[in-house]
Amino acid sequence: MPERIDALIHPRWTLAVEPRVEVAEGMSVALDKGRILAMLPTADARRRFSPDTSHERPAHVLMPGLINAHCHAGMTLLRGYADDLPLEAWLTERIWPAEARLVTPEFVADGTRLAAAEMLLGGTTCFSDMYYFPDVVAEVARESGLRAVVGMIALEFPTPWARDVDEYIAKGLEVHDRYRADALITTTFAPHAPYSTSDGTLTRIRRRATSFATTRAKPTSACFEVA
Repeated sequence: MPERIDALIHPRWTLAVEPRVEVAEGMSVALDKGRILAMLPTADARRRFSPDTSHERPAHVLMPGLINAHCHAGMTLLRGYADDLPLEAWLTERIWPAEARLVTPEFVADGTRLAAAEMLLGGTTCFSDMYYFPDVVAEVARESGLRAVVGMIALEFPTPWARDVDEYIAKGLEVHDRYRADALITTTFAPHAPYSTSDGTLTRIRRRATSFATTRAKPTSACFEVA
């Protein structure tokens, strides 16, 4: 008797990346309770499983979700703003002053929702983010069904998120504690950049990250803005 499952997907092509990258035709993917059960020839899948939903995709390729390794999702609402300026002028003369005036939790939520929709439309299912109000970014990512690595940012000057390094770190750790067991959200220390974060702050974050890695608790690393 066929096994009942949530869904079968029958694409024309299936792209696998493990244990090696290869494209196959005539394969189907079985899904149940949010997990992939099997990838097998379509004829075998139809005999083995009784899905609640069957997705016929004769002109499509099925592939693993893409990963956006570095983004500032909330800044989608600032797209194109002063983008003709060099980096230093863009940051100090336009972006940071604009963020001081405009950025709120609602701003970040709206920008992240737009970014999430665009990422899903393009096949991205996981993103690494560095922006203010990482708690809001995490909430929107979960709403959207996206996996997210949420950066706990740090800078040497006040922003809408925090007043000083102590508050950046303290609020970041609160976000970490809130999502430490979440299936979709991971946290990471995210000092902005070497030119906007002091050596003392970087050392402090490095020690904290090492402590987390030693105890095998999330987060286990630190990431930088590299622009």
